[in-house]
Amino acid sequence: MPAAAPATCGVSSGGPRRSGSPPGATHRAVAPDPTRSRPRIGPATLRLTARGRFRLRSGSGSQGGKIVAEGGARADELVACLAPLTGPEIEAAVAAARAAGLLPPTSRVISVSLAEPSRAALRVAADRPAPPRWAEVLAVDPVRHLPLEVVVDVAGAQVVRHREIPQAHAPVTLSEYRDCQRLVRADPGFRAGLLRRGVADPAQVLVEPWGIGDFEQSAEDPRRLVWTLSFWRAEPLDNPYAKPLTGLYCLVDLDAMAVLRVDDLGARALPPGRGTYAADQLGALRTDLRPLEIRQPEGVSFGLDGWAITWQRWSFAVGFNAREGMVLHQVNYRDQGRVRPILQRAAVSEIVIPYADPGRYEGWRNAFDIGEYGIGIMTNSLRLGCDCLGEIRYLDATLADSDGRPYRIPNAICLHEEDQGLLWKHVDGELGTTEVRRRRRLVVSFVITAGNYEYAFYWSFHQDGTIECEVRLTGVVLTSAWSGADDPPHGTVVAPGTLAAHHQHFFCFRLDPTVDGPRNRVEEVETVAVPPGPTNPYGNAFAPRRRLLATELAARRLCDPLHGRHWVVSNPHRRNALGRPVGYRLVPQDNVVAFADPQSSVRRRAGFLDHHLWVTAYDPDQRHPAGEFPAQSIGGDGLPRWARADRDLDDAELVMWYVVGSHHIPRPEDWPVMPATRAGFRLEPVGFFDANPALDVAPSPDCESRR
Repeated sequence: MPAAAPATCGVSSGGPRRSGSPPGATHRAVAPDPTRSRPRIGPATLRLTARGRFRLRSGSGSQGGKIVAEGGARADELVACLAPLTGPEIEAAVAAARAAGLLPPTSRVISVSLAEPSRAALRVAADRPAPPRWAEVLAVDPVRHLPLEVVVDVAGAQVVRHREIPQAHAPVTLSEYRDCQRLVRADPGFRAGLLRRGVADPAQVLVEPWGIGDFEQSAEDPRRLVWTLSFWRAEPLDNPYAKPLTGLYCLVDLDAMAVLRVDDLGARALPPGRGTYAADQLGALRTDLRPLEIRQPEGVSFGLDGWAITWQRWSFAVGFNAREGMVLHQVNYRDQGRVRPILQRAAVSEIVIPYADPGRYEGWRNAFDIGEYGIGIMTNSLRLGCDCLGEIRYLDATLADSDGRPYRIPNAICLHEEDQGLLWKHVDGELGTTEVRRRRRLVVSFVITAGNYEYAFYWSFHQDGTIECEVRLTGVVLTSAWSGADDPPHGTVVAPGTLAAHHQHFFCFRLDPTVDGPRNRVEEVETVAVPPGPTNPYGNAFAPRRRLLATELAARRLCDPLHGRHWVVSNPHRRNALGRPVGYRLVPQDNVVAFADPQSSVRRRAGFLDHHLWVTAYDPDQRHPAGEFPAQSIGGDGLPRWARADRDLDDAELVMWYVVGSHHIPRPEDWPVMPATRAGFRLEPVGFFDANPALDVAPSPDCESRR
């Protein structure tokens, strides 16, 4: 749900989210589309000159600051093309859209983000000019209830294309979220409901606008609606979720910014506790933990040049946008002098949280954090010693507010190295020797606050060629008042009178593989027992079974940890020293299925929850698993619709969509703030290298490797 602005160490804050175009959207205008034929990128810093031209500064770093394109050509200019929009570029894009008369005076800007070049464009010859920088301006016309999209060439300040998108509902902006909170607090009907609950000061009430899905209107209704939950801070520093105002709800028209209805289902007794968790509110704290310092006296081992990063043999670029937050581009590994591509792009593309409480209004609780709001706008400003520890480098993010003005999120992205224990070790008892290497990884992270929840996203790069993605979930459980003596079937009483509903978190990651080249295939691998017989006389044999996922319908798969199921992305045109195709495998970690009924509103709207893995043929217009505009949708868009085309996936440009589920049956230990829990997956080389790629990691200088 709603989002967070910058947070200070020990202090959190909150606010909303966002989205993008459904089938049937009308297109207008336009010039040829260079995003369909553009180049690719390595490290360089993009400078916008006073005349609106771009200047590239090549970098330095652990690999000389150069990311090399496939085939050995330098790709510095392409890294610059994938860098997030700067403040001046945002201003130029909005000004061009307004000058062309495409943003009415009453329009509200949802986001201004880079219109990324297509994969084909990023593969053009190195001697071709870099593709132009285009900005995608997404706005809403609240008078006509229409999302508006304008694509602008920012260097030339020219509109490239534009369209109005009927039968779609634009995401909620931060300013709309805050205006809705003020509107509801001032509403006479809402205030009367507060008084019936003994709450006299509306300023001490937290109002949370939630996406309404398809519960309250027909698909033809163009209005952008939200409904609200409310919580009371009896004291200014109280945890508001300790006193949920269950039974009092408002329906709000965001376009008109008007309260349409106040529903009061009857007051419930408020829980007695305060739910405080801040250090200065708790009394005595532990004093027996001594300082742990992480020092790198010679500095960090990674190179950072603009948005391009190099570390050990890794190179990649980082992006950022209002909808997805941090994005990874052009993930490459330097192997024996050759730069080998692994991923073209990687990001979390949707987050859906279904709740299990079947009560009136409480049963409406589900959130599409990316599609209905956008997690870039929820991103925290990170603080050293709190969110990140050690020798840290930060990247700031620049986004647009609802007037189209740029604003900055300082320290939005954190980069640091971590020691992770053993990388490899062996003791040769006969020789009396020991060889041991310490594992170090590079971590790139950002953290969001989505209402009551915090999600921290960590992408880790390891010396053995592994890429790890981890989400850590913490924050405060969403509550309602409960007067029963026992736990109901759909929740847990976590404190007196305080019910936390069972719920799940689903993160859909979009991965664009380019394993040693643009054309790949995916196989499912699982282990099976070999039946006893002549080929298995002792009954001990087991073997992996491989199955090609040849088409999109065949590539809709579920996890199966009992058989060690995983998926291998390979390149049939590249072989390792053993003559086998090179590949990477997606290895699931803890996961879970969605328990909401397949015909429920949330399952219809988030059809991608039906499977953990989807593989689709690459299409630059197919960007988000629940469709471009899931807000108030009736469902059916996104991955389920695309997969019905059943396109061929063998030796093709692919997109993998992996759904990570985190299952939460709350417990008293989750109150008043939750210990972080983890979810994620790994991408591991499988035949990508000829041997252990970490053999050349040097022994640690402060330990003896031989005895």
